[in-house]
Amino acid sequence: MFNPSRDQVREFFIETWRKHRAAEVLTPLEVMALDWIIEHPEYHGDLEHPEAMTAEYPVEKGRTNPFLHLSMHLAIAEQLSIDHPRGIRAAYQRLVARSDAHQAAHDIMDCLGQVVWESQRLGTPLDSDTYIELIRQRAER
Repeated sequence: MFNPSRDQVREFFIETWRKHRAAEVLTPLEVMALDWIIEHPEYHGDLEHPEAMTAEYPVEKGRTNPFLHLSMHLAIAEQLSIDHPRGIRAAYQRLVARSDAHQAAHDIMDCLGQVVWESQRLGTPLDSDTYIELIRQRAER
């Protein structure tokens, strides 16, 4: 899933949750996603209703888009598994030592959100150097 559409992302998380609830076999990627789905029970209802495929989650309504949030968790988990950008795993461990794994992932997510927003605003590729530097700064606070 290098560049999935919005519908493909939503279908992936909905299907992962459905398969888990039906005790069906999950792929390794689905297992990784399920860990984060379980960590976010507030999203379970979204994953169980067909209208979630077309639901909008505007910032103005103050509700986090569950699919975006879970996707960011999944992206960060993958980055940690391969330590890319280099040093993310060590910074994550420093963050975990101060709080817990979930909060540490959210701290990294804030940094990821910042560099993605900047990349989209400027129409440039994501700046990995800035991303890891933001994470390191958080870990050193």
